[in-house]
Amino acid sequence: MYLQSSKTLLNGVEMPRLGLGVYKMTDHEETLQSIDTALKVGYRAIDTASLYGNEAEVGEAIRHSGVPREHIFVTTKVWNNDQGYDETLRAFEVSLKKLNMDYVDLYLTHWAVPETFEETYRAIERLYDEKLIRATGVSNHHEHHLEKILAKANIAPMVNQVEMHPYLQQQALSAFCHEHEIAVTAWSPLGRGGVLDDSTIVEIGKEIGKTAAQVVLRWHLQNDTLIIPKSVTSSRIEENAQIFDFELTQTQMDKIASLNRNQRFGQDPDHFKFDF
Repeated sequence: MYLQSSKTLLNGVEMPRLGLGVYKMTDHEETLQSIDTALKVGYRAIDTASLYGNEAEVGEAIRHSGVPREHIFVTTKVWNNDQGYDETLRAFEVSLKKLNMDYVDLYLTHWAVPETFEETYRAIERLYDEKLIRATGVSNHHEHHLEKILAKANIAPMVNQVEMHPYLQQQALSAFCHEHEIAVTAWSPLGRGGVLDDSTIVEIGKEIGKTAAQVVLRWHLQNDTLIIPKSVTSSRIEENAQIFDFELTQTQMDKIASLNRNQRFGQDPDHFKFDF
């Protein structure tokens, strides 16, 4: 594996294994600078969402980067109060306009709103049929959500983006996704920084001369999980990319696997507070 390594999705599209997440990047200049740094370092995926309020900045940064649009994998998501069939199609149009692009590489349902997530995914299938998106997917979907979608879908979701880190390993969900050839992307791959003081992880880092963050990100890669760590700090963006020049041993992988405690730093998709 190397910095621009990709995973082949169900339809043959190549999705970079490492991307920059831009959640909570609200300052215009800071967002542009962070994306510019990431693209200069060699990142080739940017993960945004309508909720983040920075789709326009993502588009602007990519246009000014000098990197051809077709070399960058752009993900965005439809927010909860825009879900439903027609609503999702309208929300996508708004996102596309803000990004100022002709297409998006991956479009996701942000959370599985109980009444509408199936219709939302049906709209995503239509966007795929119309070649406005290159890959279909969902975010924050448990197995039972995916089962409902798979029962009706003409095009299976190609990606499921979920909270995942050493304290929340989601092994059953990962196995389900693997069985159905759905790639898993970890949001909050470092547990919002909450796993970086773990003595086991720190110790492994000392053994191999890497930071705790690099150890955790490498662990994800070796588990075939795609990652979108977010940072506005240039040095951290660079550090997060320096994970392709070493490999964790099976013993080290097992030690990290033993840290699972089903601890969420975000919300559980089954208990999300859908207050719109």
